[in-house]
Amino acid sequence: MTEMIAPGVRPLVAADRAAWDPLWEAYLTFYRQTLAPGVTDAVFARIVGDGAHQGLIAEAGGRAVGLVHYHVHETTWAIEPTCYLEDLYVEADQRGGGVGRALIEAVYGAARQAGCRSVYWQTDNDNARARRLYDQVAVLSPFVRYDHILVQN
Repeated sequence: MTEMIAPGVRPLVAADRAAWDPLWEAYLTFYRQTLAPGVTDAVFARIVGDGAHQGLIAEAGGRAVGLVHYHVHETTWAIEPTCYLEDLYVEADQRGGGVGRALIEAVYGAARQAGCRSVYWQTDNDNARARRLYDQVAVLSPFVRYDHILVQN
């Protein structure tokens, strides 16, 4: 295991592409996903653009060790917007060292600045290690998610 150093979290910028790519690919691998050519380019452009999607990167020991993507949106259940934490990934050798918590806390800060009422996310039911952290920083929702795919990537 690599020595853990307190992470610094900052906004993702276009110049971070080379550092972001391996984290994104590892995240997709973790969730057993493969994207069509061009999707990764579009995702990165969206996240570093001026739209609703935002990204943060965690650095420790001079290297990128984690990422988070989120977006603020309106909701029908409140006047204030809400924030969806869409993707969160921490390198395996950095898990348990505060990187995930720092990324989540940074999203909480961004959501507060945006006037959000809440932050929510989802994970695999069997993602036990991450869920130990999530149980400390949020409340498990009783909702069940359903998907109907309209377009295949």
